[in-house]
Amino acid sequence: MAPQTSIPLAANVLGTIGTVFWCVQLVPQIWRNYRTKSTEGLPESMMLLWTISGVPFGAYAIAQQFNIPLIVQPQCFMTLCGVSWAQCLIYGRRKWRTRTASLLLFSLLAVFAGVEAGFVFAIRSPYIRGVEWPVLLIGIIAFLTLISGYLPIPFELLKRRGRVVGIDFIFLAIDWNGAFFSLMALAAQHEFDVLFGIMYALCCTIEMSMVASHLVWLLRTRDIRKRAKEAGETFDEFDEGVQWQAKGIDLEKKFLALFSKKDAQQGEDANKVESPDAPVSPEEVTPKTVPNAVV
Repeated sequence: MAPQTSIPLAANVLGTIGTVFWCVQLVPQIWRNYRTKSTEGLPESMMLLWTISGVPFGAYAIAQQFNIPLIVQPQCFMTLCGVSWAQCLIYGRRKWRTRTASLLLFSLLAVFAGVEAGFVFAIRSPYIRGVEWPVLLIGIIAFLTLISGYLPIPFELLKRRGRVVGIDFIFLAIDWNGAFFSLMALAAQHEFDVLFGIMYALCCTIEMSMVASHLVWLLRTRDIRKRAKEAGETFDEFDEGVQWQAKGIDLEKKFLALFSKKDAQQGEDANKVESPDAPVSPEEVTPKTVPNAVV
């Protein structure tokens, strides 16, 4: 693997198209979060991991001397993911204040900018001298961080029986196009970057599988949704729909319940040992010996 020495016109054009898509991909999702004041179904960890991935992603793109659009792309991606993550803090279970979440986001982005600049200075000079492992390591970290952001998605789909909730489909469509055109831009370069090529291909595959999962859910629930419409209710208001949806597998809830049961059992055992008011069985009482009285 070597840095690009010249960029073909086709790679620049395709990379620009991909960057335009990825510069606006999360705008529909951010607007949806703001409009509904809810991030239900949008994993907070996914947005945070995607924000973090922009740091090694950007450093790798600069060190590899990708075309300018592909270098700009991680910075836009990181910023938009950070905004969406801050919305998860505000509208999600945490209910943070907007000012607090915004201050944290700005501080985090400033730190990330400094870390990315440090990575670039640290790996570019050795790379020019032919030492490739630091750049490869940064690329692997970027790859794993970005892809791991998708890990909560299967759990969300299992919980909702394949239904996609809280994730905007316009965002998915734009994101898919951004990944696709970026992949084509890499293919148009003189040397194809395998690591990032696999990453873009996986993004396209995962997002297509999410859309397919929701389409299957629509197919399976078509009769229930029809009856709900006839009753003048939405699927989530209709009793049959609520019962059908409640049969999903919430692995996170089961996992937390497992630990809470263990903690409760340990607490009960500790109370039995330490509580002075615990009842004592007659067998545990040692009879006191009384000396013979002298008459």
